[in-house]
Amino acid sequence: MHRKNVLVFSRPSGVEYRLRALFDAADVEVRFFAVPLPSVLKDISALEADLVVFEPEQAELKSMRAVEDALFSAGNIALFVVVNEADLDLLQLPSRLVADFATHESSDAELSLRLRHLLWRGEETSSADFVRAGSLTLNLATYQVKVDGTTLDLTYLEYALLAFLVTHPGKTYSRDALLRRVWGFEYFGGSRTVDVHVRRVRAKLGPELAQHLETVRGVGYLWNR
Repeated sequence: MHRKNVLVFSRPSGVEYRLRALFDAADVEVRFFAVPLPSVLKDISALEADLVVFEPEQAELKSMRAVEDALFSAGNIALFVVVNEADLDLLQLPSRLVADFATHESSDAELSLRLRHLLWRGEETSSADFVRAGSLTLNLATYQVKVDGTTLDLTYLEYALLAFLVTHPGKTYSRDALLRRVWGFEYFGGSRTVDVHVRRVRAKLGPELAQHLETVRGVGYLWNR
């Protein structure tokens, strides 16, 4: 995979600090801009980006058509939009671009997965993107999980939970810790939702692999190789 170029147009006190931490761990070149994206659309092609991350103010959501036109003309640059949950009704994603969105309430795990999916969609993955545990294979670039070559039908949170535990083998995490690391700090539901998702993941993994997803009584869960 070639090194990607990302342009981030974020608001003061927005998601910039979270994105910096996420991109620090990826093979990408990131440039952050304090100016609104609509103000530089005429020059966007000169910036040579693979992905534009846009955190619009509510009023800027009205400029999405102009954003789409500019990014499409500049070489069909992918777009990732971060919005307030209250503004979702106003968001209209482009139809001609590879695009996705997340809300400010999304967890870091979700942001990371969605960004990786946009950046490396359809490209070959490196060996570092694969995690194997017996007959289980996780592709961290395409978010696929296979058992003996058969792709499992996992929801996003089921995948995120499994991927987190498998990539941190031998470590026990409490339900609250998993909520913070997988669901995100803004999740207000009960911690028992972790138990529900663990049961679903075990059922989909099958009896043999499910044994590796262990319950540590009174503590939480771990993936035991």
